[in-house]
Amino acid sequence: MGIAIKNAESHAVNCAMRTILAKLDEAIEDLENGRVLSAEEVWKELDSI
Repeated sequence: MGIAIKNAESHAVNCAMRTILAKLDEAIEDLENGRVLSAEEVWKELDSI
């Protein structure tokens, strides 16, 4: 039973890491392609809410 739990936890961690790395890859691509807001633009967006 302990091995099954450890395998499930390991699988969950691997899935989470894949998700995090995919999001990081997407963010890096956005930065490289200029698809990000400057800090000033972010504050303007927040102030308009």
